[in-house]
Amino acid sequence: MCGIAGWVSFDADLTHRGDALDAMTGTMSCRGPDSGGTYLRTHVGLGHRRLAVIDLPGGTQPMSERTPAGDVVLVYSGEVYNFQELRDRLKDLGHAFRTDSDTEVVLRSYLEWGESFVDHLDGMYAFAIWDERDQKLVLVRDRMGIKPLFYHPTPDGVLFGSEPKAVLANPLVRKVVDTDGLRELFAQTKTPGWALWKGLHEMLPGTLITVSRNGIQQRTYWRLSAAEHTDGQEDTVARVRELLTGIIDRQLISDVPQCVLLSGGLDSSAITGFAAERLALRGEQVRSFSVDFVGQEENFVPDEMRETPDSPFVRDVVEHVGSSHRDVVLDPAELSDPAVRRAAVAARDIPNGFGDLDNSLYLLFKAIREHSTVALSGESADEVFGGYPWLHREAAAASDTFPWMTVIPPLSLEGRTDHVEPGLRERLDVRTYTADQYATALAEVEHLDGESELDRRMRTTFHLHLTRFVRSLLDRKDRLSMAVGLEVRVPFCNHRLVEYVYNAPWSLKTFDGREKSLLRHAAAHVMPRSVVERVKSPFPSTQNPGYAAILQQQVKELVADPGSQVFALIDRLWAQQAVAQDPARMSVAMRGALERVLDVHTWLELHSPELQLD
Repeated sequence: MCGIAGWVSFDADLTHRGDALDAMTGTMSCRGPDSGGTYLRTHVGLGHRRLAVIDLPGGTQPMSERTPAGDVVLVYSGEVYNFQELRDRLKDLGHAFRTDSDTEVVLRSYLEWGESFVDHLDGMYAFAIWDERDQKLVLVRDRMGIKPLFYHPTPDGVLFGSEPKAVLANPLVRKVVDTDGLRELFAQTKTPGWALWKGLHEMLPGTLITVSRNGIQQRTYWRLSAAEHTDGQEDTVARVRELLTGIIDRQLISDVPQCVLLSGGLDSSAITGFAAERLALRGEQVRSFSVDFVGQEENFVPDEMRETPDSPFVRDVVEHVGSSHRDVVLDPAELSDPAVRRAAVAARDIPNGFGDLDNSLYLLFKAIREHSTVALSGESADEVFGGYPWLHREAAAASDTFPWMTVIPPLSLEGRTDHVEPGLRERLDVRTYTADQYATALAEVEHLDGESELDRRMRTTFHLHLTRFVRSLLDRKDRLSMAVGLEVRVPFCNHRLVEYVYNAPWSLKTFDGREKSLLRHAAAHVMPRSVVERVKSPFPSTQNPGYAAILQQQVKELVADPGSQVFALIDRLWAQQAVAQDPARMSVAMRGALERVLDVHTWLELHSPELQLD
């Protein structure tokens, strides 16, 4: 996995700026706890922190190749799953390898094919190559945006890093957040390229950026595109099964302990079942981990998001596949611990307000890291196969905004803005901004001639999920896992699977009258019947009213502090009213807003940003 950072300056001598490069690289130590290294020359500095997963002794970075015309140097984060096939091909072309790492395969692929090497890679990655021969930097991000990468243009080059904190550590950068940054923070439309901090950009998935004396140039090497789907139902299910089997087989390659994340839902259970099947062929047992909450199963009450508790289904899967399983059970005190919130907000660099969803995921990953270095997750199956309930509701699918905003209370306009300071709320005008972003997103969708009105609408809906919604979830997964040095792999984000299922018509995706029909039938043979028949349930969240009461108390303390900075952004009167509510009757949207207040407060304490609210 790892973390990368760097600085290119064509008008300066960086050889005496090792301190700044070390500071940038040091912010990535949690992403790469095993080792670190830097490469520093006149116009370039590259930093790397390593989490060793493949070829533990041989994958040291920065990795360089000396050529007659100059060095070619790579710093790399992620995994290329087809590295073994690529190595064999490169050997046939005359390359000699010094290591068994996928890092060297990426470097030699660039040496062989130049910038077109991205077309040969299958994996999750974000990396930078300094090519001394042409005095240029090449930045690359994987097709789905699984691995993060951020960059900040400068007058004579660029700063970059796996996370914003790496770039913010450079003395050239002012830690400024203006109204444009805040507008997206509260709108949560996942505007492509947005990174909150003024001057900072998130590199778009499926893109390659070159930085030279001529400036910064970007090209897209992959995007979701429309294509005719010609397979029938039986062949489509078989093809999905074949793809998943191969994808998971590749993603189980590791030189360190690995496991799967198991929630008892269809997605994670399918991954667990396929992994158990493949590992059994090697004589190995799959290891699984689940998160749960004290008293959750005994006191569970169905709500608008969840019909059933997870625990009974987790047990069914464990018994069915014979996994070595561990439950991580959390109580309200752990979930609400300010130190845990601080760690989660620090990991994400932004106060997203996911609250106990972030905190519990962070604690789960922390517990897993004591036993495993790599985990497989069912993330993104809902976006790929159509699992969200609002996809199957006519009103949501036909709405004139992002569909999830019509159903998830914290993501409604009120849930996103009611707690914002009134004057700031008026200046941000999140309603208009959201409408503009929705129109922009619609314009990016490519359609086929002759598509029915239903298929056009559903293709649009899937495109919105795969280019907007899922990116927030992938970023969350990466940041919280890498904060504890855990690599999480996401088989459902394989671009070949995404392309294939994306182009299947809606009638095939729902051929049995249920959500995720293709996945349900492709994976039925590796799961217990109870899970095959289970209705969609999201990532678990505590229902304990004691947790909401603790949130209220923490916000009440902020309200009592007349000097609290958070009320430059948050409505103090709203907060006073929120802490007076009965926690047992608190709505999902209200609790989510309390989480946001605490996250914003924590974020302000961590970063002390310069707020430009004009």
